[in-house]
Amino acid sequence: MSKRWFLSAALSLAAPGVVISGPATPATAAIAEVELDAFIRASYTKYEHRIEMRDGERLFTAVYVPKDQSRLYGIMLMRTPYGVAPYGVDRLREGLGPSERFAREGFIFAYQDVRGRFLSEGEFEDASPHRVTKSDRGVDESTDTWDTIEWLTANVEGNNGKVGMWGISYPGFFVAAGMIDAHPGLVAASPQAPVTDLYMGDDAYHGGAFFLASNFRFTSTFTRHEKPTTQGRGKPFDYGTVDGYEFFLGLGSLSQVDALHFHGESPFWTAMLEHTTYDEYWQARDISRHLRRAPPAVMTVGGWFDAQDPAGIFKIFRAIEKQAPGTSNHLVVGPWSHGGWSRGDGDRLGDVRFLAETSEFYREEIEFPFFDRELNGAEHEDLPKVLVFETGTHRWRRFESWPPPSAVARKLHFRARGGLGFMPSQEVDAADEYTSDPARPVPFVNRPVVGVPKEYMVSDQRFASKRPDVLVYETDTLEEDLTVVGPISPELYVTTTGTDADFVVKLIDVYPEDFPDNEPNPSGVRMGGYQQLVRGEPFRAKFRSSFEVPEPMAPGERTRITWSTPDIFHTFRRGHKIMVQVQSSWFPLVDRNPQTFVDIPNARPEDFQPARHLVSRSKGASSSVGILVLDRSQ
Repeated sequence: MSKRWFLSAALSLAAPGVVISGPATPATAAIAEVELDAFIRASYTKYEHRIEMRDGERLFTAVYVPKDQSRLYGIMLMRTPYGVAPYGVDRLREGLGPSERFAREGFIFAYQDVRGRFLSEGEFEDASPHRVTKSDRGVDESTDTWDTIEWLTANVEGNNGKVGMWGISYPGFFVAAGMIDAHPGLVAASPQAPVTDLYMGDDAYHGGAFFLASNFRFTSTFTRHEKPTTQGRGKPFDYGTVDGYEFFLGLGSLSQVDALHFHGESPFWTAMLEHTTYDEYWQARDISRHLRRAPPAVMTVGGWFDAQDPAGIFKIFRAIEKQAPGTSNHLVVGPWSHGGWSRGDGDRLGDVRFLAETSEFYREEIEFPFFDRELNGAEHEDLPKVLVFETGTHRWRRFESWPPPSAVARKLHFRARGGLGFMPSQEVDAADEYTSDPARPVPFVNRPVVGVPKEYMVSDQRFASKRPDVLVYETDTLEEDLTVVGPISPELYVTTTGTDADFVVKLIDVYPEDFPDNEPNPSGVRMGGYQQLVRGEPFRAKFRSSFEVPEPMAPGERTRITWSTPDIFHTFRRGHKIMVQVQSSWFPLVDRNPQTFVDIPNARPEDFQPARHLVSRSKGASSSVGILVLDRSQ
């Protein structure tokens, strides 16, 4: 690790006598925050610029330059739609860069309001499409990034001509978009949980099913605003209750939500409900299609348990491998919720512990060395092509590709009496059935919430396994560890009495009853018998043949449905069991399917009908979940 703590003298002058050691407490955390604030004020000067783009529009950019001018510095750039507050040259951010380490080691930091947001001119467009063919004044996020880097490297004093970009979630999208036909000064980029292909498994739709609760909450605050403004996002929406399940049941037609609650201020909500298929609107917003001539070094980062953008990281990584093969391309995935690597210790999520401070390790040993090496030429250990955290065994693993090519495809077949195993059923006309009622959908968590709690992706599923509208299949107790990598691939043979249906498949790690509880969980839940969600994903049956052209199901006719989920890397330990749950609602995480073939945002109350679903486990039509199993010696 680099030992160049060049601003230590400024720190000692800014906050004399402050020494912090041992575990952080609220008191020490507050002291650390004051110390960092004083350090930044003593060590950096803030400038504000309006950088002109090639079409004449000016983008507001705040730049922090080290006061120590004894050497040249790389530039760390973030472009964001959320505002670069605080505004004013005398008002400084509380932190600079991806982590505190960056500010202390010394970089130039630039934060920019993207086109049409806050103090930047122009018109904002949600997840704006990349323009493959540009006119003389044609612009997109790629050209705005180019023009910004061109100006920064030519005009900011003390820079070394090298730029790194980073951003999480929506800012991660702007990193990915800025990597296309990259400016030669952009030498390193890290799209983190990047919004990539909104319809295909990121924020908006999963398997053709609309992610209701999270999108409602986001669009209720991410509203259009009058320009210019220095005001932040809108105030939180008042649900009038702590129970989102009841709120969304009473919401009525989704197409009426804007008029009732958003009042025309959330155009993206309207767009999402007008484009319920994978049409040109969504296809144009898949940024992974255009990642040619990327920067020399890219590190895509995400979390196995990211509730917002779990799929984009893999699309970005694989697209660069294919489209920009000369790029030093890296993938880092840890046991994190959305953005969890950027804060806290990362030693747990909800009730599940990871027995390692994964976030701190990432910030100190992975993220900072990546940028320090590329922007400053510092010597650090080489970053592996793929660095992923194996949940279950709680350890980091290195691979040269993802998924590892040695992984073997196998299927977990549904068996009689709720069994689950690798051998297909030999029964004839065997099936399990349940009735799904849209008036009483299966909740996605076992407590009242109005949003999407970050820990839902590892939450205990025992409440769901007791419902009559959830099918449960479980293996015998495992005699050896079983490591599963990559995407999960459900294959269901279903018959329904309706003309449409959702099918949610959940892969679950069942802890042994004698699992040790070495310390209290925040919720007080005992981990013995815990049913930890490892991966769950819905699929809307009318898209079984095409996401562009939906088609109804034929009542009483058996239909094969297959899909893939975002990747996992989990070891089911010896003594545990593997469980699969199948259900037809997951509310209000996913909007309700009326189970009749209609345009769901405009569905009428009478369109919502109970339906009986049969899931076959017969010979020749054996429903299963496909997995990739890694040899434990690998």
